[in-house]
Amino acid sequence: MADRRTHGQEACKQVDASMTRVFGLLGKRWTGLIMAVLMQRPVHFTELRRAIPGISERMLSDRLTELGAAGLLVREVDEGPPLRVAYRLTEAGAAMEPALRELSRWAEAHLPPEQRESC
Repeated sequence: MADRRTHGQEACKQVDASMTRVFGLLGKRWTGLIMAVLMQRPVHFTELRRAIPGISERMLSDRLTELGAAGLLVREVDEGPPLRVAYRLTEAGAAMEPALRELSRWAEAHLPPEQRESC
């Protein structure tokens, strides 16, 4: 039986499991932005909230929980007073910095700039 595929219609290769896992986590809205803020230094919850316009407290909390479960950040409680919670990247989270910086450079070079409103 003859092969029915014609030139340019080869069988589609599936993405590998690691790409599926990384984008399953980092492809979620807000996750990359949270990582970008934490690459600079450990940050308290309220600082994170202010650094990412538009994110709700609930969504920030959910994303921080997911990143913690993935081993990319740790939650540290300062008993105070006042009680404050800070987040910092783990070694695994910090290891993502070169990849995230490269994505930023790629976006600068290849994506059209966004129109931003003045503060």
